[in-house]
Amino acid sequence: MTSSTTTGGLARFNAVEERAAHAALRELCTSTAWVGGLLARRPYATADELLAWSDAVTAGLTDADLAEALAGHPPIGRPAPGDPVSSREQRGMTDVPAELRAETLQLNLEYQERFGHVFLICATGLTGERMRDAVKERIGNTPEREREIARTELGRINRIRLARLVEEDAPV
Repeated sequence: MTSSTTTGGLARFNAVEERAAHAALRELCTSTAWVGGLLARRPYATADELLAWSDAVTAGLTDADLAEALAGHPPIGRPAPGDPVSSREQRGMTDVPAELRAETLQLNLEYQERFGHVFLICATGLTGERMRDAVKERIGNTPEREREIARTELGRINRIRLARLVEEDAPV
């Protein structure tokens, strides 16, 4: 979402009591530093300003902050039960053949053993095959390289989720 003026959804986000804004942001990203960073800059004049600040805060997350954010994401192919956000984002895994699901879950386990955190990819719009292939491609990365890729993917996910949060008719 891009906007040069404050939309109804952004105006609501700016005006809502801090505890409610905190809870809404925490649903999007479990990094305490990210949530605190976004709350500290309210109110936002535009959605673009909010998204740009989210990018800046994400780029500045420490390794511990990034680990906290990654811990809040379910593995690809296993969205959190009762979580419509992760289910929507991982829609590409919904009707995949059992073999592809099993292979992806096995790769996820290998990835997690290698890097110590869940494989993170902005899954919105990706097929199950593309998600599996991404794990295969990235499992050979160094931990440092993979941490930066995960940070980039987290930023993409946060942008999509924030844009939905400040849509005209979205509740906060």
